[in-house]
Amino acid sequence: MKVLVTAATRHGSTAEIGAAILRVLHLRGIDADHVAPSDLEDISGYDAVVLGSAIYAGRWLAPATSLVTRFAPRLAEIPVWLFSSGPVGEPRRPEEPAGLATISAQTGALEHRLFAGKLDKSELGLLERAMVRAVHASDGDYRSWGDISRWASEIADTLTLNAPGPARR
Repeated sequence: MKVLVTAATRHGSTAEIGAAILRVLHLRGIDADHVAPSDLEDISGYDAVVLGSAIYAGRWLAPATSLVTRFAPRLAEIPVWLFSSGPVGEPRRPEEPAGLATISAQTGALEHRLFAGKLDKSELGLLERAMVRAVHASDGDYRSWGDISRWASEIADTLTLNAPGPARR
């Protein structure tokens, strides 16, 4: 079994979530790659996909939605898990990204998880700062690494239980 972990990111924090998921899968003995969505030309060699995106203006980033469009037939054939990151502060905004229902339908996703994000206003452009000001978000790393690791372990459990042959645990 070979798993693709891919995440669209603007400032790197969503890619860091993808890397954390990859580490857990590796620790659980699962062969997995972490590749940026825009670097993928073919996903036919993967048996499962964990796909994520940062949320900006309430939506997934274009590299993630483009990946779904390009590879929808293959994604619909294999197990897919989705995650989003970006909400900061309390209450989390947005609660779910716009268009997620369509993405879930196109991929046949087993599950979607929403993780809090990280905010460093010094990394933001003018428009991004205006959006952050509008929702009154504060600088900080709101990601819960424990929640991310637990979810990655759940994915590993599912993959291990459904793995063919004697390698099942």
